[in-house]
Amino acid sequence: MQTVIKLSHVTLFRESKIILNNISWTVQKGEQWAIVGANGAGKSSLLHIISGYLWPSKGKVEVVGQTYGRCDLRILRQKIGWLTYNLAHEISPGQKAIETVISGKYASIGLWTVPEENDYTTAYQLMQIIGCNHLEATPFGKLSQGEKQKVLICRALMAQPALLLLDEPLAGLDLTSREKVLANLNNILQLSHPPTLILVTHHIEEIIPLFTHVLLLKNGEILAAGPKKDVLTDPLLSQTFGLKVHIQQRFGRFWIEVEGLEGQDFLPFQS
Repeated sequence: MQTVIKLSHVTLFRESKIILNNISWTVQKGEQWAIVGANGAGKSSLLHIISGYLWPSKGKVEVVGQTYGRCDLRILRQKIGWLTYNLAHEISPGQKAIETVISGKYASIGLWTVPEENDYTTAYQLMQIIGCNHLEATPFGKLSQGEKQKVLICRALMAQPALLLLDEPLAGLDLTSREKVLANLNNILQLSHPPTLILVTHHIEEIIPLFTHVLLLKNGEILAAGPKKDVLTDPLLSQTFGLKVHIQQRFGRFWIEVEGLEGQDFLPFQS
């Protein structure tokens, strides 16, 4: 089985604070992972290290067969797609949606190179797969939040990456937009060469059936990692978030019910 990510004893310091501590984690091709943890757990820092935009203080990082420190990261990053909610704010509002998608091939914000004719064909095909091809000529600034996220998913896929990192891509979306984007994530696996997906989320219900494994982070350390049925349990998630929760599974999705935080009274609710 092909190894996509291998982290060995990765530690990250910022000044005197430990952001990540002794992270050892392996992702195999065919696995799709969700990373879950509270604010400040180190989720985004972990993705920045995997993508090569942040260097660990200690440890070894191997991604798609390349060892960091022994490879050209500029070339390697072309094999890594990246999608974060904040990216939408960096795109020119006047840029056409299809041009935004094409810019992913060149890993640029904006188009500074004249695209090849087949770039438009590839971008349009991706937009068809994700369900937003009808928006090809629409200026990015005119798109809804959900439409922007679909376009940015296509942008992240434009270079045919081996690895796609999704850093809270559903933040700020309403229920309908969130569910539409989640539904279209399934289409990524229908590509001829689908990437391995890594999703960072706070919300358990966003771990749709396509995700096979879950990594739980707490205070910069791995609390648990493995098949989602073994990790998404009451005791482990209660420990992750520091409050007593109960997990229910319906329609292939997991839903969280909060009992309360120790020493305080909370009304039960469903997210």
